[in-house]
Amino acid sequence: MAKNIMIQGTMSNAGKSLLCAGLCRIFKQDGYRVAPFKSQNMALNSFITEAGGEMGRAQVVQAEAAGIAPDVRMNPILLKPTTDVGAQVIVNGIAQGNMRAMEYSKNKRKYIPDIMQAYDSLAAENDIIVIEGAGSPAEINLRQDDIVNMGFAELVDAPVLLVGDIDRGGVFAQLYGTVALLTPQERARVKGTIVNKFRGDRAILEPGLDMLEELCGVPVAGVVPYTHVDIDEEDSLSQRFYCPQSRKLLDVAVIRLPRISNFTDFSPFERFANVSLRYVDKVADLHDPDLIFLPGTKSTIGDLQWLRQSGLENAIQKAAASGTLVFGICGGYQMLGKHISDPDQVEAAGVTEIAGLGLLDMDTVFRGEKVQTQVTGQFHQVEGMLSGLNGIPYTGYEIHMGRSTEVLPPVINSRNVYGSYIHGVFDAPNVADTIIQALCRQKGIDFESIGSFDLREYKNKQYDKLADAVRGGLDMDYVYRVLNRQV
Repeated sequence: MAKNIMIQGTMSNAGKSLLCAGLCRIFKQDGYRVAPFKSQNMALNSFITEAGGEMGRAQVVQAEAAGIAPDVRMNPILLKPTTDVGAQVIVNGIAQGNMRAMEYSKNKRKYIPDIMQAYDSLAAENDIIVIEGAGSPAEINLRQDDIVNMGFAELVDAPVLLVGDIDRGGVFAQLYGTVALLTPQERARVKGTIVNKFRGDRAILEPGLDMLEELCGVPVAGVVPYTHVDIDEEDSLSQRFYCPQSRKLLDVAVIRLPRISNFTDFSPFERFANVSLRYVDKVADLHDPDLIFLPGTKSTIGDLQWLRQSGLENAIQKAAASGTLVFGICGGYQMLGKHISDPDQVEAAGVTEIAGLGLLDMDTVFRGEKVQTQVTGQFHQVEGMLSGLNGIPYTGYEIHMGRSTEVLPPVINSRNVYGSYIHGVFDAPNVADTIIQALCRQKGIDFESIGSFDLREYKNKQYDKLADAVRGGLDMDYVYRVLNRQV
C-alpha cells in the first residue's frame, strides 16, 4: 500500500489545495507514482471524468500536477451547495440527491465505506497518496463525526502537516490556536507546521518560528513564499473575483452569478496579454465589453431571478441588441432561452416556471436524472461572427439537470448570441484564439497584438513553477522523513 501524508489547514483558503498540487508535482519529479485524495469536498467547480463521474476541481488540478488522469476515487464525496443550508450530495461520481446540512451531518459517517474503498484502491496503485483536509481540523463542534480532517487521518494512519496563511495576518495564532484545540491523540499526528504565502525577509520571521516550534512542540517544516502561479482555483474565494481589472484592447465580462460554478471555463481568455477578463455583479461595472459570458450555476432559476432584480438582465439584452457578442455556458446557456420550467422542483428554488432572457430560441425543462459525460467532436453549424469555429475539434464535459429543446451541438446561436452545455470547450487548441480573432476583426485590431499561447505547455510550466516554490520553501528532507514515519 502507498505511503501517505496529509496537509491540513488552519482555515479555508490557507493554501492547502495548491500545496498538495505542489507536493504531487515534486513527488512525480522525484520518480514516484503519486495520487491526490480528499475524502469530502464542498465546491461548485467540478469536473466530469472520462468514465462519466463528477469530482471536485481541486483534485483534478492535483492529478494534472501528478501527471495522471483525474479519477472520482480521488474525491469520493462532493457536496455542491444549492442553497445556504443544503447541497447536492455526489458519492463516487454519482449524484445521490439534495440534502439539508443537518441531515447530511447526521448521516455522513455512513459514507465511510465508500470513502475507504476509494482510498484503498488508489493506495494499491500508487507509491504516495497526498491527502488534503478541508477547512480547519479545530472546528470542535464538528469533531465527533469528522470524515475529512483528523477523523480521516486516523482512519488511514496519516501524519499531518498543518499550514497557516501569513498573508492574512495572525499566522502564529492560527497555527498555535489550532494545535491547542486538538485532542492529545490528534496533536500527536501533527508532525510539523508550514507558514504559507510569505512575502519579505525570512530573517525577520525566524524568532517567531523558534517560539512557534516551542509552543506547538513540532518543527516548522517550511516557509513557502507567496507564489504567483496561474493554476485553476476551486471555489468562490478565488482572488480573481476581487482583483480590479483595467480594460485592455479587448474587454471580456463574466457575469458573477451568486452561485457561479465552473468559472475556470474562462481561464483561457485570461492568458492573452491584451485581453481583460472581469467578473461583474453590478450594472455600473459592466460598461461596454466586447464579449459577455453568462457562466454555469448550481441554481439556474435562483440566479436568473437575481440577474433580473440586479438590472443585469436588461443590460445584457441591450448589449446583445447592439451587436455585443454574448455566450452562455450550461446554466448561463439555459438563461439565454425563452422559458425554463422545473415541475419537479429539482433545483428547489420555489419556482416552477420562469421566463428566460429570450435571446435564444429554446426552452429548458429540469428533470431528475443528471447528465454528466465527457464529450468530443468538431464544431459545426455555427453561424454569425463565430462561424470560424466550424471544423475545429473540441473536448469538454457536460454536467446539468436541465434538458433544452432545439439544441444544435456543440453550440446554438442566434446572430451574435451563442450558448453551449460544454464546460471546458474553450480549452481546446484554437477555440479561444478563433473567438478572439473574431472580436479583433470586429474592432479592427491586429490579432498579433493580443498575444497567444500553448495552453498545455503553459500549464506544465505553471505546475513546475509551483513545485519549485514549494520545494524551495519546505524542508523536503524532513517531509520525506515524515512520509517514511521517521519522526
